[in-house]
Amino acid sequence: QVQVVESGGGLVQAGDSLRLSCVASGRTFRSYAMGWFRQAPGKEREFVGAISRSGDNTAYADSVKERFTISRDNAKNTVYLQMDSLEPGDTAVYYCAARQVGSYYYTSRSEYDYWGPGTQVTVSS
Repeated sequence: QVQVVESGGGLVQAGDSLRLSCVASGRTFRSYAMGWFRQAPGKEREFVGAISRSGDNTAYADSVKERFTISRDNAKNTVYLQMDSLEPGDTAVYYCAARQVGSYYYTSRSEYDYWGPGTQVTVSS
């Protein structure tokens, strides 16, 4: 069983930056593809960004492209989501997910095996 835990959420103002962190347990973290999703009240959970196990390949939702950056540090079993130029529309619970098999990135919720409990991000105008 892989444990996934997010941190770094909070209340910020529009235009601010925030960095989320996600730690996944297990000795084989470097073999996990990782992803970030978010869910706003009353909406479906949506894809935000994903990174391959090597970190060489990344993907982003159009709504966050050029503002968010996903990265990973395999030595620390950690994946990051750097969020810049935050907008009120970015307000949501942000979830980190891990996929144990596969060398690329994955953008669908159903492709992930393990999920964290989420961290709240609130952007005020």
